[in-house]
Amino acid sequence: MSSTSAVQTFADDIDARPIAASYSDSVEQPLHCQQAGKVSCGNCRLSKICLPLELQAPDIDRLNAIIQRGRPLQKGEFVYRAGQPFASVYAVRSGTLKAFSIGENGEEQVTGFYLPGEIFGLDGLCKSSYASSAVALETAAICEIPFERLSELSALIPSLQRTFFQVMSKEIADDQQLLMMLSKNTAEQRVAALLLSISTRNARRRLSSTSFRLPMSRTEIGNYLGLTVETVSRVFSRFQKSKVIAAEQRNVELLQPDRLRQVASGG
Repeated sequence: MSSTSAVQTFADDIDARPIAASYSDSVEQPLHCQQAGKVSCGNCRLSKICLPLELQAPDIDRLNAIIQRGRPLQKGEFVYRAGQPFASVYAVRSGTLKAFSIGENGEEQVTGFYLPGEIFGLDGLCKSSYASSAVALETAAICEIPFERLSELSALIPSLQRTFFQVMSKEIADDQQLLMMLSKNTAEQRVAALLLSISTRNARRRLSSTSFRLPMSRTEIGNYLGLTVETVSRVFSRFQKSKVIAAEQRNVELLQPDRLRQVASGG
């Protein structure tokens, strides 16, 4: 579920940083990453997921030239905060990030989880400021793509423009799917759908689709799915008792993927 659309409260005021801002009030400047110069769109193993298009070598070089790669993010570091002026979109190279917003009641609402190869930050396009905040759930590496330069390059490379239209369309579809799931589906359906989403996204990266580690806590899962952490734990227990999954802490194995699909679809 790569959506644009966790129960901690975060300070609202922080300086904008090109790559990351810390949870704390004292914010470190992004450090130069010695490995960043060795990574390019041409040799990135995630390029077919992140930007699934065929570009000629000169066009790949032009795209790579506008992408900024900083030091790895540590758990709890922000990429941007809600309300910060929109300047860039981002692609995950490694690790997992969480997007969330703060409601009028001051509570956090998780709006999405982003895995390697996925693009985030598009929610800033509408009002020229980010509608949500993005924070690293674990050590992560990202690519920053300045949107103004991307727009200029897209005008010269039509296939690049089409790809980003497709990415934006998928964001809208994912938001609609999430709203529909939260309004109608049972707790079992919601948890099954999330596990299957992670499974599918792992398969796209040629990782195991049946055995993986959840990068998010059960509290964050519950927040995202509109469930209490107790309900999430009960659903996991029921799935384990019925031999649909095996779970130990955050490690999950899908023992009966087909059965899980039936549950997700209401069967």
